[in-house]
Amino acid sequence: MSDNTEVPVAEQVTPTPEAMAASVEEQQGADLSVQDLQALKTIIDVASSRGAFKPNEMVQIGQTYNKLDSFLAAVAAQQQSPAEGA
Repeated sequence: MSDNTEVPVAEQVTPTPEAMAASVEEQQGADLSVQDLQALKTIIDVASSRGAFKPNEMVQIGQTYNKLDSFLAAVAAQQQSPAEGA
């Protein structure tokens, strides 16, 4: 008898930067800031430059890095828009 049971993968939904920021703000005790996310981006940069990731891990790390980079760019643009309108 085999233990090969397939578990269905949940459908991935990519929330908008606004929705992510709102959900973080709604959580009580959430101490994760944009500066923390920028630090995580820097950590990925340093770790990859030092060869900390195996080749088979690079695709997933690169995709996560790109999502993080896009989110930070959207947050920066959102923060600049109200400042320019004032």
